[in-house]
Amino acid sequence: MALLSTLTTNVTMHCPFCSAHDTKVIDSRLVAEGDQVRRRRECLACGERFTTFETAELVMPRLIKSDGSRQPFDEDKLRAGMQRALEKRPVSVERLEAAIGHIKHQLRATGEREVKSRVLGELVMAELQKLDEVAYIRFASVYRRFQDLNEFREEIERLSSRDPGKA
Repeated sequence: MALLSTLTTNVTMHCPFCSAHDTKVIDSRLVAEGDQVRRRRECLACGERFTTFETAELVMPRLIKSDGSRQPFDEDKLRAGMQRALEKRPVSVERLEAAIGHIKHQLRATGEREVKSRVLGELVMAELQKLDEVAYIRFASVYRRFQDLNEFREEIERLSSRDPGKA
């Protein structure tokens, strides 16, 4: 672990032992593959030392459903939907998790506090199309509410015409 810096600045983090507000950071290190900062602190009032961890809080936008209701982004629900489409398909967990990470990154990159759920659906379909075309068709058929075989056929033909090497 690389030493970030040794700081002697007073901060307003309160001491968990005596509740004093004057503590100082005596050591900072990167942990969790650089996703977190571990800070060793010392209370200026009682002299006790304690550790805090700092991570970036990345807020996901709320989803605006088609009926106008709003709900928080739910990563577990996203994962379950993608897993359902990928059931019994040759896609590794690592590739699925990378796709989920990419979708979350794209949602955050909008900079919006709220996005239409349709945006999320389109992002999911784009990622599934890259992962596995069968899973993509499964998801699209439910998401777009295919009514008959012609809609399946049209979507498969559209896929085939975009990538002649695959059908």
